[in-house]
Amino acid sequence: FGLTDPSSDAEQIIMLNRLWKALGLEKKIHLEINSIGDAADREKYRDELIHYFEENIDVLDDDAKRRLHKNPLRILDSKNPLMQDMLDKAPKLIDSINEEAKNHFNTLCQILSDNQVNFKLNKRLVRGLDYYNRTVFEWITSELGSQGTVAGGGRYDYLVERLGGKPTAACGFAIGIERIILLLENASLGSSFYPDIYIVNLGNESRDKAFMIAESLRDQSYKVSVNLDSGSFKSQMKKADKSNAKIALIIGENELKNKLIQVKLIRKDGSQTEVKESDIISFINNNI
Repeated sequence: FGLTDPSSDAEQIIMLNRLWKALGLEKKIHLEINSIGDAADREKYRDELIHYFEENIDVLDDDAKRRLHKNPLRILDSKNPLMQDMLDKAPKLIDSINEEAKNHFNTLCQILSDNQVNFKLNKRLVRGLDYYNRTVFEWITSELGSQGTVAGGGRYDYLVERLGGKPTAACGFAIGIERIILLLENASLGSSFYPDIYIVNLGNESRDKAFMIAESLRDQSYKVSVNLDSGSFKSQMKKADKSNAKIALIIGENELKNKLIQVKLIRKDGSQTEVKESDIISFINNNI
C-alpha cells in the first residue's frame, strides 16, 4: 500500500516466482502480464472496442453480446474457439495507454528481466475486476483445463478511495490454493520436499509435546512433519517411512513421563536409541 513505483509490482511478482520454484512448479506454470493503463485510457479504448465488436457482431456469442455495452473488455477473456481469430485482431489496450503508464510498464518489464523472471506479454489480458489499473498479471498452467489461472493480481491505485478511504496506491495478488494443490498432486516432487524428521506421537499430550519439539527443530532449519491423526504406532511408523524422512522421533506416554524421546535412524541403519528430550537437538545434529 502507498507505493506507485513499478518496483513494488515487481517485488510481488518476483516473490511469487520464487514460491513456484520452491514448490517445484516453475516448469508447470508461466507468467503473462499486461498494462491496462489508467481510467481515461480505458474509457477511450472502451469506445473503440465496442465499435470493433459491433462491426463483428455476427462472430460474437450470446455471452459476448450480453457484455458488449456493460463490460466489453471482458469479451477479450473469452475462450470460445470460434471467436479467437476475431479477438486476436481486436485493438489492443496497451497500444492506447498514456506515456506515464507505458513508462511504468516498461520499467516493470525491465526489472523482471533483470531478475531472470520469464514472462509473456498478453495484450488481451485485462483481469475480471474493474478496479484494476496499469499492471495486471496471471500465472497460467495448461494442466488444469479451463481452470488454468493459478494466481493473478495487479495494481489497484483507486480502490481504497472508492471504498471511502484516502487515496492510496496499492497492488496485490491472489492464489488459487486448490489449483496449486492439484498441480502438486500431479507433480513428481524431488527430495527437497521430504522432511528430515517425522514425529510419531501417541495420545493428545504426546502430540502437544511433538509440536513443541518440532518447532525447536524447525528453529534449527530442519524440515519436520508431525503425525496429526490418531493412528496406531504401526500405522504412524509406516507413514514415517513413506515420508522419506531420515529420522523418526517417537513420543508416547512413557517417553512423556520420563522426558525421553525414542529416535529411529530410518535411512541410516534402522537402529533405535533412547535420548533425553534436552539432548535431542544435539543428537540429531550429530546423526542426520
